Amino acid sequence: MKKLFLFSVFALGLNAVSAQSTGYWQQHVDYKMDVVMDVKSYQYKGKQQLVYTNNSTDTLRRVYFHLFNNAFQPGSEMATRLSTIADPDGRMVIKSKIDGKEIKTNRINELKTNEIGYLKVSNFKQDGIESQTKVAGTILEVTLAKPILPNSKTTFTLDFDGQSPLQIRRSGRNNSEGVEFSMAQWYPKMAEFDFEGWHADPYIAREFHGVWGNFDVNITIDKDYVLGGSGYLQNKNEIGHGYEDAGVTVTYPKKAKTLTWHFIAPEVHDFTWAADKNYLHDKIVGPNNVELHFLYKNNPKIIDNWKKIEPKTAELMDFYNKTVGEYPYKQYSVIQGGDGGMEYAMCTLILGEGKYDGILGTIAHELGHSWFQHVLASNESEHYWMDEGFATVIEELGMNHLAEKPVANPFESTYRAYYNLANSGKEQPLTTQGDRFDVNRSYSIAAYCKGAIFLTQFEYLIGKENLMKTMKKYYADFKFKHPTPNDITRTAERVSGAELGWYRTDFAETTNTIDYGIKEVSDKGEKTAITLERIGRMPMPIDVVVEYTNGTKEYYYIPLRMMRMQKPNPYPEMKRIVLNDWDWSYPTFSFEIPKGKAFIKNITIDPSGLMADVKQENNVYPLIEKKP
Repeated sequence: MKKLFLFSVFALGLNAVSAQSTGYWQQHVDYKMDVVMDVKSYQYKGKQQLVYTNNSTDTLRRVYFHLFNNAFQPGSEMATRLSTIADPDGRMVIKSKIDGKEIKTNRINELKTNEIGYLKVSNFKQDGIESQTKVAGTILEVTLAKPILPNSKTTFTLDFDGQSPLQIRRSGRNNSEGVEFSMAQWYPKMAEFDFEGWHADPYIAREFHGVWGNFDVNITIDKDYVLGGSGYLQNKNEIGHGYEDAGVTVTYPKKAKTLTWHFIAPEVHDFTWAADKNYLHDKIVGPNNVELHFLYKNNPKIIDNWKKIEPKTAELMDFYNKTVGEYPYKQYSVIQGGDGGMEYAMCTLILGEGKYDGILGTIAHELGHSWFQHVLASNESEHYWMDEGFATVIEELGMNHLAEKPVANPFESTYRAYYNLANSGKEQPLTTQGDRFDVNRSYSIAAYCKGAIFLTQFEYLIGKENLMKTMKKYYADFKFKHPTPNDITRTAERVSGAELGWYRTDFAETTNTIDYGIKEVSDKGEKTAITLERIGRMPMPIDVVVEYTNGTKEYYYIPLRMMRMQKPNPYPEMKRIVLNDWDWSYPTFSFEIPKGKAFIKNITIDPSGLMADVKQENNVYPLIEKKP
């Protein structure tokens, strides 16, 4: 694919090859795994059979697997990064004070042999023939016994031994709230190969890119443990623990010490599970008869919050279905575990001992990832902002939907955070690989806030109705694919008729900022002359609202020439005057307003607050004095 699109890539930019291109393809995997967990040693043994379909035009002579557990070892890349970044993740360090000075100790480097994580692969075969393997940190490099030709399948078989690390980041055992097993990134996972080539990224801190496929997983564990996670439980009437059908009595064999949980997860790109002896398990029926499972510790202090959250989760799912598109599976589990909140296929792991509003907000965000990442599977290493940012958008819309008093703009705090970053001098472009940010804070604001604004700013550019249509069409066109930034941009173009490539380039690929101001307001006899200026590098169409002393308002719209479109009037209650378009190369734009019986009270650029102008103080006349 890379070779076939060489000309178009150079001609149109690296994002030109999209998930809707005529020659689009993606790889496919079918996993079968049998795993036995030793709950005393936190070690497990597994067998994996993986049928890999090469849908590319390339002949593959090597493949790669992720061994995420290996990150949790002293001296690993993750441990080293933790020691060298200026603002290490607080969950991954031990804070103490010596002589009044705060000291941060790297938790990974403090792990003992029985506390580290590891994944060891043995007996690797391709179609029954032994293949050469090499471990490179968190990556297994495999030199194949025979090449995988285009449009052909091969079968890998392997054995693996793992140890679940002391819980430090996302996955592991015995987390801060006492959950015994948070089994995320726990198995040898096939790396993604797409039109850009292999994505065998080391696990340093950020998130993932996975191959779409089907999982058939058997997990054998002590019978007292309750499990939840990805997929559909196939033997619920043998397992019990609240999964059984109504009216069914589950009896275990008298001498049985373990149970084998059989899950099937179709059309996903990951498989996660969690387990604890003291989980309570609630089940409710959500929208479209989706089973919503809630697994949380039997802790009297948190039970009321979790009970209250259950119907709200169903409300959120219904809202997301109507806003983006229907959740395509029939199961979703909210599970207490992990180290904060992290999305996985058909489930999330979240901390559960916080305040009600905090837990609900976390669920709103992680559930949102079921659309923006676990159905629309962007590359989280390169385009992290597409999943984190877009999930933030529907989280904030969803929480506003649930609020007793909804607000006109639920994204205000998101914009403020982005302004602080843009004005700090520490911003890096959204094309920065997720692990390459100088500080974690810059990554977080870029991913969650600027990524969200990339989408919400479409409302300013093409109108609210077109934004909502864009989200639905994007979901319909690219679900179960790997969309790129070009795909969401082109979807907005198809919906609205606007030209928006300039927007993707400036906002997502540079640190150019939007900064417009009211430069001058002057008396011209029977008219008032207004001059605006473009201070930042990034162009935008401009909304100007003029309010008069008699309470009336007028809306002046200045189209952007390169956008080739006039958006619908966002202020239907106001008279709209469409002015000449303003091209990027002109630093100023002037227009005149006829004087009437009422005087001008104030002039405002973008009263909606949806244009991400990084310096707001010069957007209003009379000008607001900047605070020292």
